[in-house]
Amino acid sequence: MRERISKYYYNTDTHKFEKVQVSPKKRILQGLGFLAAAIVSAILVVAVAFRFLDSPKEKKMRGDMNELRNQYAQLQSRINNLGETIHELEERDNTVYRGIFESAPLPDSIRYGKTYTIKDASEYAYMKPDEMMGSIREAMDVLNNRIHVQRRSYDTLEHLVSSKEEMLHSIPAIQPISNKTLNHLASGFGYRIDPIYKTVKMHTGLDFAAPTGTPIYATGNGRVSEANYDNSGYGYHVILDHGYGYETLYGHMVRIQARPGQRVNRGEVIGWVGSTGKSTGPHLHYEVMKNGHKIDPVHFFFNDLTAAEYERMVKISAAGNQSFD
Repeated sequence: MRERISKYYYNTDTHKFEKVQVSPKKRILQGLGFLAAAIVSAILVVAVAFRFLDSPKEKKMRGDMNELRNQYAQLQSRINNLGETIHELEERDNTVYRGIFESAPLPDSIRYGKTYTIKDASEYAYMKPDEMMGSIREAMDVLNNRIHVQRRSYDTLEHLVSSKEEMLHSIPAIQPISNKTLNHLASGFGYRIDPIYKTVKMHTGLDFAAPTGTPIYATGNGRVSEANYDNSGYGYHVILDHGYGYETLYGHMVRIQARPGQRVNRGEVIGWVGSTGKSTGPHLHYEVMKNGHKIDPVHFFFNDLTAAEYERMVKISAAGNQSFD
């Protein structure tokens, strides 16, 4: 057993070293002070540990929470991508499909149901799990509503297709002569050099250069409204009334097959290429009119051109060369 060390002090009155006598009360107070200091130190150590150090359980919970946030961020990214895909379908529905049938596009208020915003994944670092779930649930509800509305829109378009089948057959949609290589297109719609007067004039159609006698086809179902000789420049020509505001003109024929009042179908021969009227060589001058206004025919070959062929056709027709008439 360790021997207790005694403490002494020098008494100036007696000029002797005397043993320090500690009263029981003082010993108790010293013990309590030491105990209190130990308790305070322990509390401080525990507080620092809890503040800056995680327990194994807390480390696991923190890791699980980070993983949960990452999973929610990935899920939101997939939702955003899905939303963009649906948006592309909605754009095609509004601008292409409904445009063909002259049907009003659906407003966003109907498609979305309510405002839809793309979430930034970094926002989840400050969101509670129930808030994240609520945000994902809200985004899913909006997507489900958009998909449901789009499905109903396609049902409407299907009804329009069945009810407007004749319209689809009537709208000009093919090239007026066989031109699989696209080499017959010689001059496009727009301001071109007049081959006779050598001045820049508006060319209101497309010129297809082809040998005399090449068959000319109706580009859509319709009724022959004109089939005669035109002294103003078209020579032997045919005008088809397709209904729905569309008309097409075929000029400079060598001979006419169609007769006024006759009903013709798309692809039916209505005459043959020639060089009658104001013309510098055998070719077909082709025009498209909508509600009395002449428009660029290059956009009405969607039934017999691929996307690449259409792009090439547009480039050829845009060249600022000399017309044939």
